[in-house]
Amino acid sequence: MNPLTLDLIKLAFLAVLWLFVIAAVGVVRTDLFDQPTSARKQRRASHGARRAPAPPAPAMPARSAPSRRGSARQLVVTGGSLTGTTITLADQQITIGRAPDATLVLTDDYASTRHARLYPQNGEWIVEDLGSTNGTYLDRQKVTQPMQVPVGVPVRIGKTVLELRR
Repeated sequence: MNPLTLDLIKLAFLAVLWLFVIAAVGVVRTDLFDQPTSARKQRRASHGARRAPAPPAPAMPARSAPSRRGSARQLVVTGGSLTGTTITLADQQITIGRAPDATLVLTDDYASTRHARLYPQNGEWIVEDLGSTNGTYLDRQKVTQPMQVPVGVPVRIGKTVLELRR
C-alpha cells in the first residue's frame, strides 16, 4: 500500500474513534444529569404526572360486581420529586416509570423505564413490579409477584413514595 492510502485509513479510523467518544460522552451526560434534549421532553419532565391513554390491561379473570364502598379513589405521591401529585383512579391500569408514555412519569434515577403498574382487580388495587432493576416495595416488603395494595400503605419506587387514598 502506498503511504497516502495508509494516511487516509489512519484519518478515517481517528474520525470514527472521535465520533464514538463524542456519542459516549453525550450518553453519559444525559444519564448523569438527566437533561432532556428536546423542548418536548423538557415539558414532560416538568409536568411529571399526566393522564395518558394506558395500554389495555392483560386479560384478567372475570370480575364479580365489586363493592366500590371502601376502595381507593386517588393515588397520591407522598415522597420524592413529585410530592403532592395526585392521580384520580378509574378502572384503568396506571403505569409508573421513566418512560415518557407512562401514566406517572418519574424523574427518579432509581426508577426503571417501565418500573411498575397498578391495576384494579375485584374492587381492589394490585401492584406489580415489571422487572425493574431496583425493585418495588409495598410498605417494607419487596414486590416479587402481584400484591394487593391497602389504602394508606406506602409503595416505594426508588426515592418516590406513593399511597392510595379514599
